[in-house]
Amino acid sequence: MAAYGLYTHIASNKTRSVVLLAGLFLLIYVMVFAGALIAEVAIASNGSVEYYLNAATRDLIKALPYATIGAAAWIVIAYFFHQNMIDAITGGEDVTRQQQPRLYNLLENLCISRGIAMPKLKIMESDALNAFATGLNPRQYSITVTTGLLRALNDDEMEAVLGHELTHIRNGDVQLMVVAVIIAGVVGFTAELFFRMFINSGMNFGGRSSRSSSSSSDNNKGSGGGAVFVIILAVALIALAWALSLVVRLALSRSRELLADAGSVELTKNPDAMISALRKIENRGELPGATSAVMEMCIDNPREGFADLFATHPSVDSRVAALVKFAGGHDPGRLALPGDTDDPALSDGASPPLPPRSGPWGDAETAQGATQGPWGRHR
Repeated sequence: MAAYGLYTHIASNKTRSVVLLAGLFLLIYVMVFAGALIAEVAIASNGSVEYYLNAATRDLIKALPYATIGAAAWIVIAYFFHQNMIDAITGGEDVTRQQQPRLYNLLENLCISRGIAMPKLKIMESDALNAFATGLNPRQYSITVTTGLLRALNDDEMEAVLGHELTHIRNGDVQLMVVAVIIAGVVGFTAELFFRMFINSGMNFGGRSSRSSSSSSDNNKGSGGGAVFVIILAVALIALAWALSLVVRLALSRSRELLADAGSVELTKNPDAMISALRKIENRGELPGATSAVMEMCIDNPREGFADLFATHPSVDSRVAALVKFAGGHDPGRLALPGDTDDPALSDGASPPLPPRSGPWGDAETAQGATQGPWGRHR
């Protein structure tokens, strides 16, 4: 089964992107309502719960146009400048064929073989072994790889990684990830702003303004017992919106990585290269200083979620097992790199021998020493 160009997966990603963008506006409205609740308590501390809810609702209606324009403005800014933001975090820089002929030629050959527009190539200075793709349209698509990855992987393995990232671009995964970053960024920033204002105010809502005095006879007001409840409700709403912005990645199926692995194999016809690349990258992909949103875009994210619930990537073991089962590759186990000293069994830099395996399309090892996979024989 070729994962590259799966129309159902692409359509699903487009639908999710629209839903997530709609969810962004909803979360912003929730936070505006929570802020209105806090403001009403600060203005009049002796109101009832019903009074505060009614007043905050009126405030929300008045603020809706401004909140909508603000959220839309953030989306526009992120659309045009998200790559600059990511480059500022990672230090990625554009490279040309003259600067990186090896990498450029590998990517160009893959693009030519499938008639794909050539994305931009970026390099970031880091000993970490990782790569990621970004962009919202063909003019913005780019693939970033670390210098550590360039040093550690051979040409076949690097080609497999580039094929993995190209599949993310083709399948629409990068667009969905950028949308998720936009949502997490704007909601997280707004939530932090509200909390800072709340803390800096000293949580002193006992004062009255002229507005509270002039409306003290309002029938909606009570003895003032609703203020504490409303403050708790407002803080809970802000915390909920912030938490939802963080776990929005749960809407991003972890199967996208399995599909990208399969798409890479479909492009390169070499499952063993994808497997060995994953084994070398395994537990070596941490990008110092990178945000969680950036790590979620990478080919491997070593930052695990609580009890694996919030993990954004399948484990390397499960990804390799899928390639062995469905692509006829073989798993060499953990691969050592020069300088590895934490595992005595691998400290000499030698890779474990490749055991003979039988794949789903017949014997894995042929008389000529080639491996038989679903897309033909390879070495």
